Amino acid sequence: MSDIEAVLFDFGGVFTASPFRAVEKMAQDLEVDVAVFCDVMFGPYHEDTDHPWHALERGELSLEQAREAILELGKRKTMDVDLYQLLMKMAGANLVHESVVGLLREVKKAGYKTAIVTNNVREFSDGWRALMPVDDYVDKVIDSSFHGVRKPDARIFSIALDELGGIAADKAVFLDDVPANVASARTLGIHGIDVTDSPSETVKNLRDFLCLSF
Repeated sequence: MSDIEAVLFDFGGVFTASPFRAVEKMAQDLEVDVAVFCDVMFGPYHEDTDHPWHALERGELSLEQAREAILELGKRKTMDVDLYQLLMKMAGANLVHESVVGLLREVKKAGYKTAIVTNNVREFSDGWRALMPVDDYVDKVIDSSFHGVRKPDARIFSIALDELGGIAADKAVFLDDVPANVASARTLGIHGIDVTDSPSETVKNLRDFLCLSF
C-alpha cells in the first residue's frame, strides 16, 4: 500500500489491553448480566446516542454529571453501581502493549503521518496521555471530548484527516478494536483494520498492510 499517507489509531484496546475486560469482570463479581451492566454504564457502545456516557465522551457532560445520571439508570435496573468504582478497575487494566508502541515508532520512522482518534473523557486527558510518549510519535490527537463528536460518528475521522493536512480518505488506514468504528471509517473510504486481543496480530496486520520491511 505505497499510496497510504496516514495511519490513524484508536487508543484503548489498541495500545493498551481492552478496558472492557475489567467491565466484564466487575459485572461477574456483582453477579449481574454483563450485557445489562454494560448497557447501564456505557449504553450501546457501537452507536452514538444520548446515553450519559456518550454525552460525557462528546464533552457535553462533566464526569460527575455523567456519574449521577448513570447511578439513576442503575437504580431503574435495581443495580447499585458507581461509575467511579468501575473506572478505577478499568484504569488498573491499562497495560500498555509495548510492541504496538514500537509499531507506532516504526510507522513514524517510515514517514507516515499519524493520529490517535479516541473516544475519551476530558478529565482523563492527562492520565491516558502519560501512559506512552504520545507527543513524540503522534502528529495529532483527536479526542472526542474536546472535538464534540465520538466514534462511530464518521465526522471524527474527517476531522482527523483535515488536521493531518487534508489527507484523502483512501490515503489513510484506521485501526480500532470496535468493529463499528472501523466500519464507520470505511464509509468514508478509509482503509480499516480490526484489532483483536493479540498485540502481535495487530503489529503483523499493519506491517503487512503497509509493506514495512524493517
